[in-house]
Amino acid sequence: MIDFLRGQVVHLESEYIVLDVQGVGYRVFCPNPYAFAKTEGVVTVYTHHHVREDAILLFGFPSRDEQKLFRKLIEVSGIGPRVALGILGGGSPEHVVSAIYQENISFLVKLPGIGKKTAQRMILDLKDKLEGFGNAAIHTGLFALHEMEEQHDDSAWSEAREGLKALGYTDSELDKVWIKMKDSSASGDTVDVLMKRALQHLFAG
Repeated sequence: MIDFLRGQVVHLESEYIVLDVQGVGYRVFCPNPYAFAKTEGVVTVYTHHHVREDAILLFGFPSRDEQKLFRKLIEVSGIGPRVALGILGGGSPEHVVSAIYQENISFLVKLPGIGKKTAQRMILDLKDKLEGFGNAAIHTGLFALHEMEEQHDDSAWSEAREGLKALGYTDSELDKVWIKMKDSSASGDTVDVLMKRALQHLFAG
Protein backbone atom coordinates (compact mmCIF):
# COMPACT_ATOMS: atom_id res chain seq x y z
CA MET A 1 0.00 0.00 0.00
CA ILE A 2 1.45 3.38 -1.05
CA ASP A 3 0.28 5.91 1.55
CA PHE A 4 2.08 9.01 0.28
CA LEU A 5 4.64 10.14 -2.27
CA ARG A 6 7.14 12.95 -1.96
CA GLY A 7 8.65 14.40 -5.11
CA GLN A 8 8.43 17.07 -7.79
CA VAL A 9 5.51 17.67 -10.14
CA VAL A 10 6.93 17.40 -13.65
CA HIS A 11 3.72 17.24 -15.68
CA LEU A 12 -0.01 17.74 -15.26
CA GLU A 13 -3.16 17.05 -17.22
CA SER A 14 -6.84 17.72 -16.54
CA GLU A 15 -7.17 14.51 -14.50
CA TYR A 16 -3.71 13.71 -13.13
CA ILE A 17 -0.22 14.85 -12.25
CA VAL A 18 3.07 13.08 -12.87
CA LEU A 19 5.24 13.11 -9.77
CA ASP A 20 8.99 12.48 -10.12
CA VAL A 21 10.09 10.48 -7.07
CA GLN A 22 13.83 9.79 -7.26
CA GLY A 23 13.72 9.34 -11.02
CA VAL A 24 10.47 7.36 -11.18
CA GLY A 25 7.41 9.09 -12.63
CA TYR A 26 4.15 8.24 -10.84
CA ARG A 27 0.86 9.11 -12.53
CA VAL A 28 -1.46 10.26 -9.74
CA PHE A 29 -5.13 11.09 -10.37
CA CYS A 30 -6.28 14.13 -8.35
CA PRO A 31 -9.49 16.08 -7.66
CA ASN A 32 -7.83 19.24 -8.99
CA PRO A 33 -4.46 18.63 -10.64
CA TYR A 34 -4.10 22.32 -11.51
CA ALA A 35 -3.78 23.13 -7.80
CA PHE A 36 -0.28 21.69 -8.08
CA ALA A 37 0.63 24.06 -10.92
CA LYS A 38 1.58 26.77 -8.41
CA THR A 39 3.84 24.50 -6.35
CA GLU A 40 7.58 24.45 -6.87
CA GLY A 41 10.13 22.04 -5.50
CA VAL A 42 9.28 18.93 -3.50
CA VAL A 43 5.64 18.30 -2.56
CA THR A 44 3.94 15.60 -0.50
CA VAL A 45 0.95 13.90 -2.07
CA TYR A 46 -1.19 11.64 0.15
CA THR A 47 -2.30 8.69 -1.92
CA HIS A 48 -4.79 5.87 -2.16
CA HIS A 49 -3.41 2.80 -3.92
CA HIS A 50 -6.35 1.27 -5.82
CA VAL A 51 -5.99 -2.21 -7.29
CA ARG A 52 -8.53 -3.85 -9.56
CA GLU A 53 -8.39 -6.70 -12.07
CA ASP A 54 -7.51 -4.56 -15.07
CA ALA A 55 -5.56 -1.68 -13.53
CA ILE A 56 -3.45 -0.43 -10.64
CA LEU A 57 -4.19 3.26 -9.99
CA LEU A 58 -2.95 5.96 -7.63
CA PHE A 59 -5.26 8.71 -6.41
CA GLY A 60 -3.61 11.66 -4.70
CA PHE A 61 -4.56 14.51 -2.37
CA PRO A 62 -2.84 17.53 -0.82
CA SER A 63 -4.07 16.71 2.71
CA ARG A 64 -4.76 13.78 5.02
CA ASP A 65 -8.38 14.94 5.41
CA GLU A 66 -9.01 14.59 1.68
CA GLN A 67 -7.31 11.20 1.62
CA LYS A 68 -9.39 9.95 4.58
CA LEU A 69 -12.65 11.30 3.17
CA PHE A 70 -11.94 9.72 -0.23
CA ARG A 71 -11.48 6.35 1.47
CA LYS A 72 -14.77 6.77 3.34
CA LEU A 73 -16.62 7.78 0.18
CA ILE A 74 -15.58 4.72 -1.81
CA GLU A 75 -17.01 2.53 0.96
CA VAL A 76 -20.47 3.83 0.02
CA SER A 77 -22.35 1.58 -2.39
CA GLY A 78 -22.55 3.24 -5.81
CA ILE A 79 -19.55 5.51 -5.29
CA GLY A 80 -16.40 4.40 -7.07
CA PRO A 81 -13.00 6.12 -7.08
CA ARG A 82 -13.83 8.35 -10.06
CA VAL A 83 -17.07 9.61 -8.49
CA ALA A 84 -15.33 10.13 -5.14
CA LEU A 85 -12.65 12.14 -6.94
CA GLY A 86 -15.36 14.28 -8.55
CA ILE A 87 -17.00 14.89 -5.16
CA LEU A 88 -13.73 16.21 -3.73
CA GLY A 89 -13.19 18.30 -6.86
CA GLY A 90 -16.66 19.83 -6.48
CA GLY A 91 -16.55 20.64 -2.76
CA SER A 92 -14.00 20.96 0.01
CA PRO A 93 -13.85 18.15 2.63
CA GLU A 94 -15.30 20.59 5.21
CA HIS A 95 -18.33 21.37 3.04
CA VAL A 96 -18.97 17.73 2.11
CA VAL A 97 -18.69 16.53 5.72
CA SER A 98 -20.90 19.36 6.96
CA ALA A 99 -23.54 18.53 4.35
CA ILE A 100 -23.52 14.89 5.48
CA TYR A 101 -23.87 15.87 9.15
CA GLN A 102 -26.69 18.29 8.34
CA GLU A 103 -28.34 15.79 5.96
CA ASN A 104 -28.21 18.53 3.35
CA ILE A 105 -29.31 16.58 0.28
CA SER A 106 -29.77 19.73 -1.82
CA PHE A 107 -26.04 20.44 -1.49
CA LEU A 108 -24.91 16.84 -2.05
CA VAL A 109 -26.88 16.38 -5.30
CA LYS A 110 -25.00 19.35 -6.78
CA LEU A 111 -21.76 17.35 -6.56
CA PRO A 112 -20.65 15.55 -9.75
CA GLY A 113 -22.15 12.09 -10.18
CA ILE A 114 -24.42 12.30 -7.12
CA GLY A 115 -28.16 11.78 -7.42
CA LYS A 116 -30.75 11.87 -4.66
CA LYS A 117 -30.52 8.15 -3.81
CA THR A 118 -26.73 8.24 -3.61
CA ALA A 119 -26.87 11.38 -1.47
CA GLN A 120 -29.26 9.63 0.93
CA ARG A 121 -26.95 6.60 1.01
CA MET A 122 -23.96 8.85 1.81
CA ILE A 123 -25.80 10.32 4.78
CA LEU A 124 -26.98 6.91 6.01
CA ASP A 125 -23.57 5.23 5.64
CA LEU A 126 -21.22 8.03 6.69
CA LYS A 127 -22.94 10.29 9.21
CA ASP A 128 -21.61 8.29 12.16
CA LYS A 129 -18.23 7.51 10.62
CA LEU A 130 -16.67 10.93 10.09
CA GLU A 131 -15.06 11.62 13.44
CA GLY A 132 -11.70 13.33 13.14
CA PHE A 133 -12.42 15.62 10.20
CA GLY A 134 -11.61 19.31 10.59
CA ASN A 135 -12.74 21.51 13.45
CA ALA A 136 -15.61 21.41 15.94
CA ALA A 137 -17.94 23.26 13.56
CA ILE A 138 -17.76 20.34 11.17
CA HIS A 139 -18.35 17.72 13.87
CA THR A 140 -21.46 19.46 15.17
CA GLY A 141 -22.82 20.23 11.71
CA LEU A 142 -22.95 23.94 12.42
CA PHE A 143 -20.94 25.00 9.42
CA ALA A 144 -23.10 27.50 7.55
CA LEU A 145 -23.51 25.76 4.22
CA HIS A 146 -26.59 27.77 3.37
CA GLU A 147 -24.49 30.94 3.47
CA MET A 148 -22.01 29.44 1.08
CA GLU A 149 -24.80 28.37 -1.28
CA GLU A 150 -26.30 31.86 -1.28
CA GLN A 151 -23.05 33.70 -1.95
CA HIS A 152 -22.58 34.90 -5.50
CA ASP A 153 -19.79 33.15 -7.37
CA ASP A 154 -17.97 36.49 -7.84
CA SER A 155 -16.40 36.13 -4.38
CA ALA A 156 -15.03 32.68 -5.19
CA TRP A 157 -13.86 33.94 -8.57
CA SER A 158 -12.02 36.83 -6.91
CA GLU A 159 -10.00 34.37 -4.85
CA ALA A 160 -9.45 32.05 -7.80
CA ARG A 161 -8.36 35.05 -9.89
CA GLU A 162 -5.68 35.97 -7.35
CA GLY A 163 -4.37 32.41 -7.45
CA LEU A 164 -4.24 32.50 -11.26
CA LYS A 165 -2.46 35.86 -11.24
CA ALA A 166 0.13 34.31 -8.93
CA LEU A 167 0.73 31.75 -11.69
CA GLY A 168 1.56 34.57 -14.09
CA TYR A 169 -1.70 35.18 -15.95
CA THR A 170 -2.62 38.78 -16.77
CA ASP A 171 -5.80 40.70 -15.91
CA SER A 172 -6.69 40.81 -19.60
CA GLU A 173 -6.41 37.03 -19.99
CA LEU A 174 -8.47 36.41 -16.87
CA ASP A 175 -11.17 38.91 -17.86
CA LYS A 176 -11.64 37.06 -21.17
CA VAL A 177 -11.80 33.69 -19.41
CA TRP A 178 -14.39 34.91 -16.88
CA ILE A 179 -16.64 36.13 -19.71
CA LYS A 180 -16.57 32.56 -21.10
CA MET A 181 -17.17 30.96 -17.70
CA LYS A 182 -19.59 33.29 -15.95
CA ASP A 183 -22.89 32.04 -17.36
CA SER A 184 -22.05 28.37 -16.72
CA SER A 185 -20.66 28.89 -13.19
CA ALA A 186 -22.90 28.01 -10.25
CA SER A 187 -23.07 29.90 -6.97
CA GLY A 188 -21.76 26.84 -5.09
CA ASP A 189 -18.61 26.47 -7.22
CA THR A 190 -15.49 26.38 -5.06
CA VAL A 191 -12.27 28.28 -5.69
CA ASP A 192 -10.54 25.06 -6.80
CA VAL A 193 -13.34 24.25 -9.26
CA LEU A 194 -13.17 27.74 -10.79
CA MET A 195 -9.37 27.62 -11.03
CA LYS A 196 -9.49 24.23 -12.74
CA ARG A 197 -12.13 25.41 -15.22
CA ALA A 198 -10.24 28.63 -15.94
CA LEU A 199 -6.97 26.81 -16.50
CA GLN A 200 -8.68 24.47 -18.94
CA HIS A 201 -9.85 27.51 -20.94
CA LEU A 202 -6.42 29.13 -20.74
CA PHE A 203 -4.63 25.98 -21.87
CA ALA A 204 -7.11 25.60 -24.74
CA GLY A 205 -6.23 29.10 -25.90
